[in-house]
Amino acid sequence: MNGRAVVVLDIGKTNAKLTLWDSNGALIARRVRANAIATGPGYRALDAVGIELWATEVLSEFARLDSIGAIIPVAHGAGAALMLNGRLFAPPMDYEDEADAADRASYDADRDRFADTGSPALPQGLNLGMQLHRLERLTGPWPKDLKIVTWAQYWAWRLCGVAATEATSLGCHTDLWRPLEGRPSELAERRGWARRFAPLRKAGEALGAITPEWVLRTGLPGDCLVHCGLHDSNAALLAARGHPEIAANDATILSTGTWFVAMRSAGEGATADLSGLSETRDCLINVDAGGRPAPSARFMGGREAELMAGLDIFHLTDDYDPADLIDRLPSLLAKGVFALPGFVRGVGPFPTGPGRWENPPQDAHDQRAAAGLYLALMADETLRLIGSRERLLIEGRFAEAQVFVRALASLRPEQKVYVSNAHDDVPYGALRLLKPGLPPPSPLTPVEPLSLDLSLYARRWRQLAEQSKVAA
Repeated sequence: MNGRAVVVLDIGKTNAKLTLWDSNGALIARRVRANAIATGPGYRALDAVGIELWATEVLSEFARLDSIGAIIPVAHGAGAALMLNGRLFAPPMDYEDEADAADRASYDADRDRFADTGSPALPQGLNLGMQLHRLERLTGPWPKDLKIVTWAQYWAWRLCGVAATEATSLGCHTDLWRPLEGRPSELAERRGWARRFAPLRKAGEALGAITPEWVLRTGLPGDCLVHCGLHDSNAALLAARGHPEIAANDATILSTGTWFVAMRSAGEGATADLSGLSETRDCLINVDAGGRPAPSARFMGGREAELMAGLDIFHLTDDYDPADLIDRLPSLLAKGVFALPGFVRGVGPFPTGPGRWENPPQDAHDQRAAAGLYLALMADETLRLIGSRERLLIEGRFAEAQVFVRALASLRPEQKVYVSNAHDDVPYGALRLLKPGLPPPSPLTPVEPLSLDLSLYARRWRQLAEQSKVAA
């Protein structure tokens, strides 16, 4: 990091975050913005303009706080920008925009096999290929020189003018990449998208200095370098590897926010078994920053918490009394209160839903406690699907949710479970690309299991979940 401060730009689905770090990896400042919804020609779009205006203001503030030598972007994986002659050709599509039946049928008939891409068929635009399929129809025919840039790398391009793509972003349930072969999918080749991909660069690679435009807009020094960047869950995985408890062990990182993403990384020199992954239960193969396939599974935990218990994940710990919620659990178990999957259809280990309560609680705090149990049971199921073992690190907003993390530790007594700082794991992972030996900003905390035996409750929950799935 060459003795100067570093900025991490983290573009999540729900929030955008900018953090400023000194050369020793200490946090100087953090700013957060809730993302808005924009409009494209016939589709719901990501708010690229609003994020940029906000980032301009924050970077101007940061430039007054320290001498900044580098910026590295991080973003969710279900986004891309179409670029032509140094400008956006069309607004980036929001992955929650719904495709019509004709688009879905024609796209599904064209996809590669799950065994080749590790990318399951997902709803809406969660497969990035589906977005390109629709964008080509809605905004085409595309000019010959149009380029496709993955979402994290869009921000690198916007800052320095150098277009790139990158393997962790191409390799996360996009339908566009073959992770075992390290090349574009047959779909991407056949549709001509692969030749439009901006050049493939490594996540930590410096693409170039910020443009004179950004020097003028923000006051940042002209020699501030912009790095390629990576997929956010992979940044969390890099962060985990910086802790001695995780380091070279077989470990799983459970990243929590709008999405709960479990990504397993085999121990040093080992290869994870990918043969048992289930395409129909939202298992997938991610690609880590070193290019290795990483078996993964996920569900939309943050969104489900909002739907089932009115929890705002941005203010998750406001008015939060973990001791009181944990004290409510024995009564909830005795009454047979169950939240059953899945409240967001089409994703997760129970994608057919239908999402319902059994003996629903009326009290808001009881609902919150039961939601914590539900998230633990869903997370346990995703971890089982990818063969998670040895070490588990929970990071992100729900690492602070005591019912969830302690219930999950109770459900996995053979695994060592830790939580880390709930805010800074993703940017810390990005920083490790620039300085691999950077010590963690805070130590891991072992999770104490609940004193309750959840085994019978978990068994009954699975039975009810399977019955609901059949009924649906």
